[in-house]
Amino acid sequence: MIEALASAFGLMLTGDAELLGIVRLSLGVSLSAVFFASLLALPIGAAVALFQFPGRSAVIVLLNALMGLPPVVAGLMVYLLLSRAGPLGELGLLFTPTAMVIVQSLLIFPVVAALTRQIISDLWVEYRDQLTSLGAGRLRAIPTLLWDGRYSLITALLAGFGRAVAEVGAVLIVGGNIAGVTRVMTTAIALETNKGNLTLALALGIILMLITLLVNGLAYGLGEFSRQRYGG
Repeated sequence: MIEALASAFGLMLTGDAELLGIVRLSLGVSLSAVFFASLLALPIGAAVALFQFPGRSAVIVLLNALMGLPPVVAGLMVYLLLSRAGPLGELGLLFTPTAMVIVQSLLIFPVVAALTRQIISDLWVEYRDQLTSLGAGRLRAIPTLLWDGRYSLITALLAGFGRAVAEVGAVLIVGGNIAGVTRVMTTAIALETNKGNLTLALALGIILMLITLLVNGLAYGLGEFSRQRYGG
């Protein structure tokens, strides 16, 4: 065990090309998924918070429920869409990083949208009278509230990134764990452990833990900063 740990740190310190390639792809896929998911999740979450419409309660319940969407189910859904017999099969996206971004976006979207709804709803209660007196309706208030809640929203995005980067089941189904193409940290850890290559698996596990600690530290720091600055 100690020897394997020493070898793992050796891989990290020497900048092993395979190790760096897997880490780079993992971060690229997860950050891309957060970006594309947030493009829809932020405005939709804000709209659900501010507007009353038939079925709004059902939408809120659905968003909250989908926060716990099993990754393998999301992976299966995307697989069926992108497989040759699926409606998007002609695009040839299955077993590519693009497919992994799609499935991770699907997992992140409800997390960011549900947290955004709660954050914007709280801000609307606090600022509604002021914004209304300035002539800003609910639609015009969305950009203002999104900007004012930016620190809390970044925390929501970090939560989405944390879920994406630690995901293994869904990306394995649609990515296939192809070396140099779709192999990310979580799938590589599973594969290398099964092969008995504990050095690379441990090195990737340590890096994944460091990333998780960093993300949670940033989320905690931003939350504290937001509470101290805005009293939220």
